[in-house]
Formats: sequence, C-alpha cells, structure tokens
Amino acid sequence: MSGLRVVREAARTGSFSRAAERLDYTQSAVSRQITLMEQAAGKALFERLPRGVKPTEAGLIVLRHADSVLDALDNARDELRELKRPPARLRIGAFPTATAALVPRAMAVAAQQHPELRVRLREGTSPTLLNGLVRRRVDLAVVSRPEHLPDGVETTPLLEDSLYVAVAANHPLAGRGSVPVGLLRRERWITGSEEPGSGLLGVWSEAAWRPVIGHVARDWITKLGLVAAGLGVTVVPGLSVTALPATVSILRVQGSAAFRPIALAYRSDGDIDGRHPFAIALRDAAAALSAEVHRRLRD
Repeated sequence: MSGLRVVREAARTGSFSRAAERLDYTQSAVSRQITLMEQAAGKALFERLPRGVKPTEAGLIVLRHADSVLDALDNARDELRELKRPPARLRIGAFPTATAALVPRAMAVAAQQHPELRVRLREGTSPTLLNGLVRRRVDLAVVSRPEHLPDGVETTPLLEDSLYVAVAANHPLAGRGSVPVGLLRRERWITGSEEPGSGLLGVWSEAAWRPVIGHVARDWITKLGLVAAGLGVTVVPGLSVTALPATVSILRVQGSAAFRPIALAYRSDGDIDGRHPFAIALRDAAAALSAEVHRRLRD
C-alpha cells in the first residue's frame, strides 16, 4: 500500500520531490510508485505543472478512497500489535531448584526483550503451584513430574532434567566425572526424607540395596553444607548444577538414565500458554543450562 501513501502525500504537498522528503523516499522511488499506480488505474492521476503537480479527476477518486483504506490498514496494524504484546504483568510459579538458575535466567532475558513485562516470582512445590494455577494465583508454573493434572490445566515439556550425585570436593570420587552405581552403595546419603522413593532419594536403588541415610535435611543449602563437610552424598538435579559451590563436586552415574521431567503448566482457558514470550525464554534458558552442565561434567 506504499503507492497509496505516495499518491496521498504528493496530493497534499503538490510536489513529488516534497512527497519524497516527507516519506523519506528518493524522488525516483516516488516517481516509480506514481507510475505504477497510474498503470493500475489505467488513467493519469496527476497533472504535471511547471511548478509541482495536482490531482486529475481520476486522482481525486483514488484519493477519496485512499484515506479510508490507509486508515483501516493502520487500525488493523495497531490491533495486531496489541494482540502480540504480552500482558504487562506475569505471575510465574516455580519449584525451588528451578529458581536456582532456570527461572532467573528466563526473567533476565524477558526483561531485555520485553521491558514492559513485569514478572513476579512465587516459589512452591509442584502440587501447590498447580493448585495456584487453578485458583488463578499464578499465570504460569514450572513444575516437576506433572503426572496428575487438575482439570483445566495443560502442560508443555521444558526439559528432562538429569539427576547427578554431589560429593565433597575432597571426596575420593571427586573429579572422576562419572562413577558406577556400585561405588555409591558404601556412601551415607543426605536426603529430605527417610521414606524410600520420596523426593530424589534412591533413584538408582535396586531391590537388594537401599541407600544408608546419614542425615535428613529439607533445605538445599543445608544439604550442600553437609556434603561439603564430607558428611554424606546427595542427589542433585541438573537444574541446580550451575549454581553449586566449588566445595561440591558432581558425578554422573554410569549406565543411568535417571531424570525427572520438567514442564510448564498453564490454564487451558487462558491467554497465557506455551507460546508466551516468557515460555520461549524458559525453553531457551533450559537448553543453555543443559549445555553448561554437560560442559562442567566434561571439565
């Protein structure tokens, strides 16, 4: 529709050269657009005068319709821009280890790419966050192992978060990168519960062996402090590896495919879903974190 804009501006200014200045076009580009419009109309749209131009009768007809057409296009463009614009406020929920690096990185990216977006973070367990979605207390939720979803909630995968073992930096196994599970059976474990199968406890256990629990601690800082002091080992998710202190070393368990699925949950009847800009930032951050974990384990 640039031809219509050129015709309108040339009529307003009475000059092709002034129309070019107003539209930031070259004069040859304006002349070319006028020629194309005249060819489409089958009639001359401007009378060329010694000083400037003026619309012909055919030109006046085109101009009469140009305003309504261009105004309608501008209105449609504005509506489409509003449709793409994310809500000014987003309430994101995440379970604790997702707030170590994944969600903060996504928040930083969103702040750069969408400065108008205000993100508020709420931490909680996955069941609590899913309930918060249903009650409309959060708009998106990063959840772990979302096997049973409440009615009206849908998910999209973010990543399969691999599980590792954390040992003290001066532990005999530290620095090996990976170990067979048999070498871990002599270790004392630090976990959040004494119940078998709870949390991340015993992900590599078998019927003939159960981890020996040395300490129970729910807080991650406490767990890592106990590990760093050489008082036991613990399971850590890949999401937290990049945020771990240098006093802790990470081991991959050989032959293990232990992981937990991480997903982004949202309300099925809402406007905010897996295509939201923040959801895209989360997926990008998840991919970057996975690459960093693999590099750290190689080093």
